[in-house]
Amino acid sequence: MSTENLLIPLMIIIPITCALFLNLLHEKSRVVKIISVIVALLLPTIPLLASYGIQYFGGYAPLAQNPTIATGLPSFITGSALNIFHPAITYVFGSAQKLMITILGFVALFAIFISIYEVKKPSGVYIYLILMGVASVMAMLLSDDIFNLYVFFEIAALTQVGIVLVSKIDHNYETALKYLILGSIASPMLLLGIALLLGVTGNVNITDIVYSIRTGLVDPHSPVLLMAGSLIIFGWLYAAGLPPFHTIKSAMYSKALPTGAAVLQAFSVFTFVAIGVIILRIFSYLHFAEIFILGISLIAMVLGITMAITQTDFKRLIAFLAVGELGYIGVGFGLGTAFGITAGLFQAVNEAVITALLFIGFGTIMYKTKETELKKLGGMLVETPKSAFLVLLAGLAMAGVPPFNAFQSKLMLVQSSLNSGLPEVAIIMVLLSIVTFMTFMRAFHTIYLRPKPAGLVIENENIPKVTIVAMVCLLIICLVFGLYPQLATNYLQGLAMGIA
Repeated sequence: MSTENLLIPLMIIIPITCALFLNLLHEKSRVVKIISVIVALLLPTIPLLASYGIQYFGGYAPLAQNPTIATGLPSFITGSALNIFHPAITYVFGSAQKLMITILGFVALFAIFISIYEVKKPSGVYIYLILMGVASVMAMLLSDDIFNLYVFFEIAALTQVGIVLVSKIDHNYETALKYLILGSIASPMLLLGIALLLGVTGNVNITDIVYSIRTGLVDPHSPVLLMAGSLIIFGWLYAAGLPPFHTIKSAMYSKALPTGAAVLQAFSVFTFVAIGVIILRIFSYLHFAEIFILGISLIAMVLGITMAITQTDFKRLIAFLAVGELGYIGVGFGLGTAFGITAGLFQAVNEAVITALLFIGFGTIMYKTKETELKKLGGMLVETPKSAFLVLLAGLAMAGVPPFNAFQSKLMLVQSSLNSGLPEVAIIMVLLSIVTFMTFMRAFHTIYLRPKPAGLVIENENIPKVTIVAMVCLLIICLVFGLYPQLATNYLQGLAMGIA
């Protein structure tokens, strides 16, 4: 793995810098559009071009890698763990990060393009918030420093609130305020957990913390360390939208514009992965940690899908299905095997793509009707045949129907559960996938196939071509990963094997 690859910090610096310019120039629509298009194209391009490596900020590489600096230092430093500790904020860019950041970049690219071309005057503030959120989640995926991760965790939470606030959906202010209030509880608890980790291990670098625990430099069963783990897990539940935060998280999706909901879900998925990987790396020696992750994930699956059944608003329905799908990722993590974690990571990549496709696809219904209540919709197959077909395929993909990508990741999860001696978990996942399929098809029938209600007003405007193109591109990704899953799993296996 090479070091000091300058493209690694540019993944974060470029979207943040451009976001600030967009915020300053938000009234100049032409400038907003030009900058937005350029930076949107760069989001997936930079990680694709970047080679694997490590980037150090505000310091230098460990002394063991700096013979010049280490020369003349006393032996109690060069002969101890201090010689290998990381005194700088460290970003690690490996194959798994490349895949996840690229997928996040594509979701953001399509969201930005659609938000630009669906309106006459694009909102610089809205795109600013998307870019800040993307940069924050990318930084969380890259960071090997848990305090640096917390900083971007906070920024990502605030940008999610902002995306909902500027979406101008009924009751969006109330939902955003509730999420902000809950964040004022969860975020300090996460920070306190990090502070306790620092107090016990003397480090905020995750690799150094893991080394300190595994080599016995600190007591792995210290009550303070266990409390730190509990607090970090609580913050993780909030960020990912797992129970007990599943209701407010789904409300956030439903109160955002379709493009906003697409990126919000991608933020949740990859934040889930970023913090979940850290929990596994640091606390994998505690069998209870894996049991808890598995248990809370099963609860999320059941609650998300059963609550989706009762929804009368299609945005809220998709939002709860998305929360339920998060549980599949957690099952892979909770199984704790390299194969299971690979399957969980693969499911995360798939969910980000599929859910974005669904939110954007159902967003075409809002574009044509300004309506989200299922009982007020119908007959849309005649009005939007292309998007209806794409939405149908997206729903089949979410339910795990072959030949789409989620079939492969869910099949891997079932196999991993069976290999781990947990056939009950495999049965639950299969049954809930069937329920997901039935729930989606009920909504699809209501919106597209039943007769058009008398009072439904449909706009004459055609759906923008960029929206259809974005949906087709996302569907192609679903098909490619479904037919050739090794294109994704080969990138993810290294990370999974490193933490299993």
